[in-house]
Amino acid sequence: MATKPQRPSPSEPSDGDGPDAAARELYEELTDDLLYDPAIGRATMMGYPCVRLAGKFLASYDDKTRCLVVKLPRQRVTELIENGVGDPFAPAGKVFREWVAITAADRELWQSLLAEAADFARQGLSS
Repeated sequence: MATKPQRPSPSEPSDGDGPDAAARELYEELTDDLLYDPAIGRATMMGYPCVRLAGKFLASYDDKTRCLVVKLPRQRVTELIENGVGDPFAPAGKVFREWVAITAADRELWQSLLAEAADFARQGLSS
């Protein structure tokens, strides 16, 4: 009986150095900085590494496209897409309206958006 070749899961980082590894390392570094808050922890979402605040997803990293994926208010997501900063997050073709994919591995931008995502997740806790 033939076995299927093992494919890496979406959460496995790319092999080697270069932009692939640099973007993943930036994600890991910036999300490590969020872990000072005991309510924030690491998890997975659809096979991708992510961070959650009290169980609510706030950010993820897509190794395939090498982008940060953050959950923000719909209006903010629309603004980022319209300004060319992000792309719609649409795994398997279904657009998630409160999620945006940020392809440019820009430390300041990612740091700012992760802070916005954490604030947005905190707002959801008080509802």
